[in-house]
Amino acid sequence: MDTVEAFQRLGVALAIGLLVGIERGWKERSVRAGGRTAGIRTFALVGLLGGLTGYLQPYLGTAFAIALLLLFGAIFTLFKRREAEEEEDYSVTGVIAAILVFVLGAAAVVADPRVAAAAGVVTAGFLAARDRLHGFLRRLTWLELRSALVLLAMTVVALPLLPDRPIDAWGGLNPRTLWLMTVMIAAISYAGYIAVRVAGSERGVLFAGAAGGLASSTALTVAFANFARKAPESGRQLAAGAILSGALSLARVLVLSFILAPALALALAASLVPGFLAMLAVVFWTTRHGAEGGKAPELTMTNPFDLRVVLQFGLLLGAITWVSKVLVDTGPTMLYAVAAISGTMDIDAITLSTARLAGGSISLDTAATAILIAVVVNLLTKVGLAASGAGAGAFTARLGGATLFCIGCGLAGYLLLMPLVPAPAPA
Repeated sequence: MDTVEAFQRLGVALAIGLLVGIERGWKERSVRAGGRTAGIRTFALVGLLGGLTGYLQPYLGTAFAIALLLLFGAIFTLFKRREAEEEEDYSVTGVIAAILVFVLGAAAVVADPRVAAAAGVVTAGFLAARDRLHGFLRRLTWLELRSALVLLAMTVVALPLLPDRPIDAWGGLNPRTLWLMTVMIAAISYAGYIAVRVAGSERGVLFAGAAGGLASSTALTVAFANFARKAPESGRQLAAGAILSGALSLARVLVLSFILAPALALALAASLVPGFLAMLAVVFWTTRHGAEGGKAPELTMTNPFDLRVVLQFGLLLGAITWVSKVLVDTGPTMLYAVAAISGTMDIDAITLSTARLAGGSISLDTAATAILIAVVVNLLTKVGLAASGAGAGAFTARLGGATLFCIGCGLAGYLLLMPLVPAPAPA
């Protein structure tokens, strides 16, 4: 490398050390001078030392670089141990950070400096997020951690072992595809649950409703209906949360459709986007002009990542996928009937199964209509469940009104905008 490039790479090495040093120095800014092993100056020099080691490596050999790294690590560890004994803080993070800065400084010279710089930013970010990460762990239970491990096992271990081909005579059941979609839904639900657990229900009913839309809008609606029965004075607040959950369930259908069939998502958007905006407008109006001053009960959500529930969803998805595939040749009427029945229980399964057939075994119009039927049935089912749980109160009235408004706007979009959706280009 020429001299200009060498200075540039050494500058990146120095910048990495400065960045980590600023974070470390800020965390220990109240420590007396000389009372800490390393701060902004030391880490900056460590980054530069690593960069110079990488620069001299072609001249002095790899053994020199390794020996210098080991010597630096030993000296830094010795000083850090003395500091730990004095403060009774035996965290090894500072030692790892210093060694990492040395290595990244060397990498900035001998490898791609952009990768080294990115790794330096990530390192500083992790160090700065200590309190937040520790708080995250304190809020998690063993059941939630185990669920995350099961989810990873389902994705990393089980998924590659499944055959990636249809196993039935109709070509409707592909074990790997079916399992992948099941895991995807489980992951979305688990993410929504973790959002509620980490942020806490004290953030408000709307936040809980938003997270519930990612997990299970039906389950959240039933829970809020029960809360509204216990605290009818908070019916409007709880209704706003349930409506927001329903709105995000529509967005969830769009996202799932876009992942599997972007052209289908465009067709669905003609109806779902107006319905989504209508429900958001009701939420805004309710929270802005309908405050009663009542306090909603604490939201408690059970862990949605129950392996039994996940497997049941997989069986439901497989059944709907197979039935949809078998009934494709009989005409859209039977598919619409399957969509309506499925919508009383869940809209994810019919969305995933129909999106896989869209543009192939069935037309985009037929697929979009089937999914919209399931969505409408699901919205009305939630109103029925709310009425059975909360009775004919403010909660049910507002949820029912918002649902009818949403369906009306969606129908208008279907009639006015759907004809404007361009047909997909032929494959």
